[in-house]
Amino acid sequence: MSLKKETLSDVQLHLAALRGDEMLLKRVLDSGKVHVDCRDEDYTTPLILAAAGGHTACVIELLEQGADPNARRVTGTTALFFAAQGGYVDVARILLKSGAPVDCCSVDGGTPLFVACQGGHESMVSELLSYGANVHACMKDRATPLFIAAQNGHNAVLKLLLAAGAQPDTPRNDGATPLWIASQMGHDHIVKMLLLHGAYVDAVRCDGATALFKAAHKGHSSVVHELLKYRPNLGLIPNGETALHAAALFGHLPIVKQLVAAGADVSLKNQEGMTPLQIARQQKYHSVYQYLKDREHYLRHQSAAVGGGGVGKGMVTVVSGAGTTGGSSVVAIKS
Repeated sequence: MSLKKETLSDVQLHLAALRGDEMLLKRVLDSGKVHVDCRDEDYTTPLILAAAGGHTACVIELLEQGADPNARRVTGTTALFFAAQGGYVDVARILLKSGAPVDCCSVDGGTPLFVACQGGHESMVSELLSYGANVHACMKDRATPLFIAAQNGHNAVLKLLLAAGAQPDTPRNDGATPLWIASQMGHDHIVKMLLLHGAYVDAVRCDGATALFKAAHKGHSSVVHELLKYRPNLGLIPNGETALHAAALFGHLPIVKQLVAAGADVSLKNQEGMTPLQIARQQKYHSVYQYLKDREHYLRHQSAAVGGGGVGKGMVTVVSGAGTTGGSSVVAIKS
């Protein structure tokens, strides 16, 4: 009998598996008119449909009647892949015990572990790892399960992967590391965890941007706070900019203040010869402009005082990064 789905009975079997209708499933199978692994045009089998819906009883029945746990759709995905995607641990365990390969990958290189990490299914990730899932597997773009977990902000999953030996700095093809992508997405808890496990704070993507630059660009103040604990590069980076330029360009005053307090040079020019102050003025971010202007004025005053004989009697020293007057109360305006 052909495995291709083409009869009314085949359609009924697929619908029963899709809906989790165990009684209909048994009745169609017992009729002898269908193959247990009949397929549709995408090569989807009833077992794949039952697993994708988390229908445990139907999965068991299909396997007992000879369904192939290794059957793959045209995309390369298996029943285990869909069970992992849905977080159906009981179904995944049954499939694994029936011989389903834990690392069978799709055409883009994704394995069941990848989709479990993407969905934040902690129990599923733990189950797959216990069956030997490859924590170092890569998709076609070289993204790892750890990268996927970091991108989606799943801290518990990240801890499991790191405990299983995942490398915190493995980059994607474009040079983006898990730390870089977590910083872009604003996942400060992920950034903190990766840095604690040795992630390199100044890793650079192919466009020359660091994690700090991207966090400053996106306005993720909590991420900037975590990154600054590890003394990242505050000067010019390979893209010809600084994190302070990025924060000024998009009017992120809290981040501008964080970076200045950490020692960022307010007078440093980017590749186009512009300072953060000039950028803020150009973009009409009045509060950022006023803050940087006051800061520049203070630094010039400090420099003049030192040049005139140093800190003398009666002079007051000011803590680096202290606030200035007038800037914080002005509402940012964007043209």
